[in-house]
Amino acid sequence: MLVLGIESTCDETGVALVRGTELIADVTASSMDEHARFGGIVPEVASRAHLEAFVPTLEEALARAGFGLGDVDAIAVAAGPGLVGSLTVGNSAAKALALALNRPLYGVNHVIGHAVVDELVHGEFPGRTMSLVVSGGHTSLLLFEGGSTALAAGGVTELGHTLDDAAGEAFDKVGRLLGLPYPGGPHIDRLAREGDPTAIAFPRALTAPKDQAKHAYDFSFSGLKTAVARWVENCREAGHEVPVADVAASFADAVADVLVAKTLRACEEHGVDTLVIGGGFSANSQLRELAAARGAEAGIDVRIPPIRYCTDNGAMIAALGSALVRNGAPASSLGIGVDSSMPLNTVLV
Repeated sequence: MLVLGIESTCDETGVALVRGTELIADVTASSMDEHARFGGIVPEVASRAHLEAFVPTLEEALARAGFGLGDVDAIAVAAGPGLVGSLTVGNSAAKALALALNRPLYGVNHVIGHAVVDELVHGEFPGRTMSLVVSGGHTSLLLFEGGSTALAAGGVTELGHTLDDAAGEAFDKVGRLLGLPYPGGPHIDRLAREGDPTAIAFPRALTAPKDQAKHAYDFSFSGLKTAVARWVENCREAGHEVPVADVAASFADAVADVLVAKTLRACEEHGVDTLVIGGGFSANSQLRELAAARGAEAGIDVRIPPIRYCTDNGAMIAALGSALVRNGAPASSLGIGVDSSMPLNTVLV
């Protein structure tokens, strides 16, 4: 079946077409430039941008695919988590299309889509798969009990999550501390490649033995962000020039180290030998390199999709919708709402 996917959770308007695990077309319109002058996402600006971008983005996706709306067999839309106004724009459009075309509607979980999009690159998940989803708003460790075949039955368990700042959020805040443009993640990633990751011993939160019983798979980056702020402040008060590249490298290494160590430990303790890493922060080069190296040492097959699939996009929603359709999941009601804090054990509403 040809599945149309619609993504509108934050600042990207994405529309894609997927058949099985094959991506037919994927178009994304971003409002990032409109938010940059504010130093972060402005919800009202994002909602208005979705309203303006949706129809042109839909038309472009259909044109690239060489299909008309009548060729679409099912429609998938991100129903949460995300910004309420942005989610509402995408869901209203999806409901209108489903009603007008008399096609089934699938309201799906945006975060789980960040993991399942990997099926478009590396094929369907094997029987048991671990996924680390890292983005500006989420750092979550998910266990797919029966691979993607269990999605229809909600076979996803959230093993751990961030207790405060997500990884991408911490990068943006540290970028601001260092005077870098928004979003800070790509700039810190670039600078980190020029610096020494061992120059500054920044803390690794929730990795001490005392934390293992309660927070073995949870993450915390707020304290790390504060440690960077204090180090930079002390450096400036002492009259020294801040070694920005070394700060960036040491900070990025601390984040990647914690993410990879906790995730690989979860794989080992749950008998999983396939790890999928997704989300906007999975574009980070330190995380990619460290996960690949340590995964190989541990005998874990580490799957990370290309960077084009890391940020929010319609392909991830269409991929998740396609997986649900293939595995016989019931369609959603046209009366579904949006859920800005949708739990990660909810795949379909």
